[in-house]
Amino acid sequence: MSDCLFCKIIKNEIPSKIVYRDDLVTAFWDIHPQTPVHILIVPNQHIAGAAELTPAHAETLAAMFVAANAIAAEHGVAQSGYRLTINQGPDSGQAVFHLHLHLFGGKRMSDRRG
Repeated sequence: MSDCLFCKIIKNEIPSKIVYRDDLVTAFWDIHPQTPVHILIVPNQHIAGAAELTPAHAETLAAMFVAANAIAAEHGVAQSGYRLTINQGPDSGQAVFHLHLHLFGGKRMSDRRG
């Protein structure tokens, strides 16, 4: 999608601090971090959000989580713990409509559920 911020980052049209890239996913630092480690993992293929996922996206979705595990280890939060979050739609807080997995870590987070 030509006007998608994350598609432009994936194509290196917008500078970002990329920490991981393979054939299926790209990961980069969030520009407004909520925790000391706040990295976004996005599919290289434009998928607007979780509601668009189909069985055909299984390999890409798995690659996002495999990348998250590797990034957590590389950034020193794998042992202490990290949170993975996907927001779907405007009411959830999704601001960029390109599927993305937030990796949060580097501090103790609230136990609050739901």
